[in-house]
Amino acid sequence: MVEKVALVTGASRGIGAAVARRAVAAGYTVALNYRRDETAARSVLRDLDAAGPGGLLVRADVGDEAEVVGMFETIDRELGRLDALVNNAGILFPRSRVVDVDAARLTELYRVNVTGTFLCCREAVRRMSTRSGGSGGAIVNVSSVGSKAGGAGFFVDYASSKGAIDVLTKGLGGEVAADGVRVNAVRPGLIDTDIHDGFGIENWVERVAPTLPMGRAGTVDEVADAVLWLLSDAARYCTGSILDVTGGG
Repeated sequence: MVEKVALVTGASRGIGAAVARRAVAAGYTVALNYRRDETAARSVLRDLDAAGPGGLLVRADVGDEAEVVGMFETIDRELGRLDALVNNAGILFPRSRVVDVDAARLTELYRVNVTGTFLCCREAVRRMSTRSGGSGGAIVNVSSVGSKAGGAGFFVDYASSKGAIDVLTKGLGGEVAADGVRVNAVRPGLIDTDIHDGFGIENWVERVAPTLPMGRAGTVDEVADAVLWLLSDAARYCTGSILDVTGGG
């Protein structure tokens, strides 16, 4: 049996891939979740296998309950345990004002960003909680500075989905604190990732970065470092906490 296992959702690119690489360097075997891009996921897996304990590909749509349950059952069968969960999978639609958002867009956004995170938390707690016979663990949810800023004129729908993640983090953190499970979140600001490509504004990162107190966008590795700190024993007295990684913005 492996010594410690982390599941990272949405790990084929961006923040998720960076977290997976940092987790392997910290000694985790990583269950690397992806939904569509198997080629990119396998590229990340090759990095994990070369760097340390390695990983396991687990394809699943996190917004589909049956697929989430199947993903966790695969981890049970192949790796035998779960010590950490990083809920990174999420989607962002092109810029839109609230008056132009329809129910189909909202349904899909909340299905992936909110329902997916909730379901993965549920399955992780079922395995980690000392109340259920587990040995404890840590969960880190990836929120967004949009949950504080609101996203007016750009992505109120996305920001509100991340607001739900903040509440889930606080509530679940309190609910399972006595059961050996810590639940925290990182709240990235402007991070240089390709998620902005579908936002609908050309050179968004380059235009906004100079307005931040630090004068630049963050990197995926800087977010990953914050995630790994929250997973570590150095953060053992943190639960229900949200760590801003925003360059002061």
